[in-house]
Amino acid sequence: MTVQHTEARPQPFVAARRKKWRLRGKRTLLALVLLVVFLAPFLWMVIMSVRPSLDAFELTLWFTPTLDAYRALIAGNFLQPFGNSLMVSVLSTVFSLLLGVPAAWVLTRWRFRARRYVALWILVTRMAPPIAFTIPFFLAWRWLGLQDTIIGLAIVYLTFNLAIVIWLMQTFFSAVPVALEEAAWMDGCSLWRSFWHISLPLVKPGLAATAILCFIFSWNDFFFALILTRTNAITAPVAIVNFLQYEGWEWSKIAASGTLVMLPVVAFTLLVRRYLVHGLTAGGIKD
Repeated sequence: MTVQHTEARPQPFVAARRKKWRLRGKRTLLALVLLVVFLAPFLWMVIMSVRPSLDAFELTLWFTPTLDAYRALIAGNFLQPFGNSLMVSVLSTVFSLLLGVPAAWVLTRWRFRARRYVALWILVTRMAPPIAFTIPFFLAWRWLGLQDTIIGLAIVYLTFNLAIVIWLMQTFFSAVPVALEEAAWMDGCSLWRSFWHISLPLVKPGLAATAILCFIFSWNDFFFALILTRTNAITAPVAIVNFLQYEGWEWSKIAASGTLVMLPVVAFTLLVRRYLVHGLTAGGIKD
């Protein structure tokens, strides 16, 4: 009868393995704690939106969910401001990318004397507080007939998002080797085709990250929408303030409308999450 002896693993190997598992457990625990901390306000808002109005601030988790707040929003006039916010944010984001991405590419590739000054002047538009531009925009938009219109509000957001697009996309275009475009020119590719088929596909992650930021800035704006709109082009953030009345604050409707306002941003982020992480971490170049 033969006895098989199993060779015991050395103690340093076992200790290193245990240390690795403990470190991984600590990281997982820390990630869960941070996830709970960051998601707690959003979860509380969602829970409050399905609570009865009289029990909005009760701490107990046992309650009968109700969709009365969402029904009241749909039956009311909240869908129009919600649609206005969606249209304004999409228009502003699309036009900001259409104008800002080629401008960023030109500022990155073309070497001229005032190139740095042009980039600085573009950045200056984001330095001043919004209140400084309110009166000029208000007077100009009233004279042009753009006050309380979706197009007028989208143009206002365009003027600020354009600086973000140009400055962010300059970083991503700088990481694309110029030799790739020069090789395309040698093969007979035109200037526009080299931009469209060579440079632009390589900066898709940066494009996604920039689009997310532009959409969020436009979607969450409250100040310009409050000053430049009245009834026709009122946006969702301004409409939520209408639930703060003298008779009382309708917390269930506020929570329900806040939950609905979050959904487009979350959906848009999930659609481009494949490129978003690369754009925020890898400098816009896909290995």
